[in-house]
Amino acid sequence: MDLLTLEHFSGCVNETFRAEINGGEIEFVLVEARPIQAPAANLMRAPFSLLFRNTSSFLFPQQTYPMHHSRVGDVGIFLVPIARERDGFLYQAIFN
Repeated sequence: MDLLTLEHFSGCVNETFRAEINGGEIEFVLVEARPIQAPAANLMRAPFSLLFRNTSSFLFPQQTYPMHHSRVGDVGIFLVPIARERDGFLYQAIFN
């Protein structure tokens, strides 16, 4: 696959990505895809941030999760839990 960019994800906001965790599938909904300011020039891609929501009461640890989306395909995404919400947790992925 080509280097992932914001354009791969920007049309997938409010769509479900499925992660394989311990032999089962867990759903993460992409709730935000936005650019982030680049501190340096000559980068291979423009940096961006993704926010995912998961409604499980279980906090998944920060790590790379094998995720699948019908248009993006199969990708490994490093997710970091950043906030607890009433109905689950928010996770962030930074691509720089």
